[in-house]
Amino acid sequence: MNKMLYPMIFIVPSLVLLIYFLFYRTGIKNISKVAIKGKAISVEIADTEVKRMKGLMFKESLGNNSGMLFIFPNLAKHSFWMANTKISLDIIWIGEDLKIVYISPNTPPCTQTGTLQAYCQSYAPSIPAKYVLEVNGGWCEKNTVMVGDEMSLKYD
Repeated sequence: MNKMLYPMIFIVPSLVLLIYFLFYRTGIKNISKVAIKGKAISVEIADTEVKRMKGLMFKESLGNNSGMLFIFPNLAKHSFWMANTKISLDIIWIGEDLKIVYISPNTPPCTQTGTLQAYCQSYAPSIPAKYVLEVNGGWCEKNTVMVGDEMSLKYD
């Protein structure tokens, strides 16, 4: 029995480390930037339901090449609204293949407050997406970004 136990002492920790480096270190938690058409964007990651719900609400400003990357567990026509958002945004929906499938340019903040926020407009693509990138309004036009362009992920 002891002869079986000694190899396991080395094998189990080795497997744990291997899984950690293969899945966690190269996973979504280490994405720090994305790039579209060679233009790097520093991103905050919204990879949980709570982070996705909050998004960029209450932000007064966003850096020139900054944004938020929403990562969803499933491919769908994820809808967004601009309640409690203070700045105009370009909302970019991206497929599993990292190609842009839809853009809502210069999406204005919703000015409704309180219970009237239920009347804020929703924005959604006509094609399912896995990711959504929010950047400053006008960023796509300034950088000639359009549907079909590809996003790349940059890891720490």
